[in-house]
Amino acid sequence: MGYKILGKINYYSREYGDFRYRQGVLLISDTIIFIGAFIISLSATMSISYLQQNILLPLITMIIICLTIFSISGIYRTLWSTSVDREIIMILLSTIISTFSYFIIFKIKNINYDGIFYVTNALLIHVGMCSIRILYRTARKAVLYFRLNENMENRMKVLVVGAGSAGNLILKEMFENPQLNMYPVGIIDDNENKLGKSYYNVPVIGTTDDIEQIAQNLEIDEIIFSIAKITRKRKREIMQICKKTKCKIKTIPGIYELIDGKVGIKNIREVNIEDLLGRESVKIRDKEVLRFLKGKKVLVTGAGGSIGSELCRQISSLNPDELILVDIYENNVYELQQELIRKYKNLDLKVLIASVRDKRRMEEIFINYQPEIVFHAAAHKHVPLMEDSPCEAIKNNVFGTLNVAELSAKYKVKRFVLISTDKAVNPTNIMGATKRCCEMIVQTLNKNSETEFVAVRFGNVLGSNGSVVPLFKKQIEGGGPVKVTHPEITRFFMTISEAVSLVLEAGTIARGGEIFVLNMGEPVKILDLAKNLISLSGLEPDVDIKIEFTGLRPGEKLYEEILMDEEGLRHTGKDKIYVGQPIEVNEGEFFDRLRHLKYVSEKEYGDEVRYVIKELVPTYIIKEKRGVNKVAITG
Repeated sequence: MGYKILGKINYYSREYGDFRYRQGVLLISDTIIFIGAFIISLSATMSISYLQQNILLPLITMIIICLTIFSISGIYRTLWSTSVDREIIMILLSTIISTFSYFIIFKIKNINYDGIFYVTNALLIHVGMCSIRILYRTARKAVLYFRLNENMENRMKVLVVGAGSAGNLILKEMFENPQLNMYPVGIIDDNENKLGKSYYNVPVIGTTDDIEQIAQNLEIDEIIFSIAKITRKRKREIMQICKKTKCKIKTIPGIYELIDGKVGIKNIREVNIEDLLGRESVKIRDKEVLRFLKGKKVLVTGAGGSIGSELCRQISSLNPDELILVDIYENNVYELQQELIRKYKNLDLKVLIASVRDKRRMEEIFINYQPEIVFHAAAHKHVPLMEDSPCEAIKNNVFGTLNVAELSAKYKVKRFVLISTDKAVNPTNIMGATKRCCEMIVQTLNKNSETEFVAVRFGNVLGSNGSVVPLFKKQIEGGGPVKVTHPEITRFFMTISEAVSLVLEAGTIARGGEIFVLNMGEPVKILDLAKNLISLSGLEPDVDIKIEFTGLRPGEKLYEEILMDEEGLRHTGKDKIYVGQPIEVNEGEFFDRLRHLKYVSEKEYGDEVRYVIKELVPTYIIKEKRGVNKVAITG
């Protein structure tokens, strides 16, 4: 931390010193220009006798006026990196105002110079000031260029994709920071009008169709994708071209970081797998969510998990009256607590260690804190692990949800939002069956409660705990192999932030009993993800890093479904958010079977419990195990 602070102090000191140096240089050079322009204008437009008169007072007056006007206009506060065109316009306007000002003062003081004097003087000042700045910039770029070309053979050859504003910023930083050891050899841009042009003496040498050939011919080491404003679909297409090369690939942040001036070499990041999904991220676009959460007491279960923690971050930014974090694992929720305290100074934050299985403890929390909105994210989600521990999945997922949902109804929570999954659709594993059972619980409770119960269903979350992408990255870092269960396995993917955006949007528009679904585009092949991630690491699949197929794990599908056929689907009016109609459930039979399920799970009848939950979730497909028979168990 100390080194970072010292580094920042050093950076700002250097910037401040350079700025003061620039101000001094410009003030001196501009003063000389004012004096020269005054004398030349006077001698060229009037008789020599004018020069023999006292010109000191008019000259000093003009210098003071010019320096004052130019200072007010901000000419001396700009940086060397400021656009030349903009600065020329600023100088022109300031010159006109200055000339008019001392014209008026000279008239008042009966200093009568010809009109041509003022025109010539203004012209000389404008040309002189602009010339000084252009010459300095040209010399500065030449010095930077020669510095960059020193020891070029030892530098990393870089190909920049994009000749726009972001690309120019990246080139500028490479030239100004030779210590980066990066040498830009060319620029790629699909605008054919830019072909052959140069930016910072780096030529535009081709379009995106030429990337593979150029990378090979020029022996490129690294490709930097520097197009800030681009659709994710087009970005994916270009990335697919880039990954055919053996170059390391990096990308800048998006357009908002560019607007904020945050784009630079330090902001270039490794390409994330999200860049290849071919779908725009879903974001909250209206103020309904703010109105929904502002001033409310909000409780989040599973707050330390991937989804739960992001929920807490986004909710914190929406000014809730109180945010109550509930989790059984203290480490993650403690880190989240410290993060939120640092970022949101005025947030009323409560962090409680509790298990959703413990109804007495959860009731104490509801009595003491009286939440108005509940987001239920606590669950066991790892499919293969739950196959080996089915009773734990049922006790935590089904009856943990039942506890929190019944307490929400009892204490008149306004809205209860369940985090569900696409694995609840025609489940082939115990985890998916428990989540479908949770959906049925909230839809059933919704019928006879003042609380509005709703479920939100989405696919795999990139970067979450247990996600395939971090696992692949670790396997690549370890030299491989990358292990894929099946060459044809596909999944729907979302980013954590858009998954949470969906949850918040759903909570906003819920009326009770709905299952909300996000249109996540086309499913993605896991094999393609693995190959892309290897390529984006600068390696070649099956050459540098082997790919192994391990076979489907217990309870795993080749593909996931988003909505059950019998549910139907209709649009909500929100972009990419759909809702399925509730399925009728016989309440008496449903709760009788829940009691039966609780009995067998508490007795740890791990194999038989699958058949009991099958009675609750008819769409659950049990994969038979050798030597296990269906057993009727009564409580």
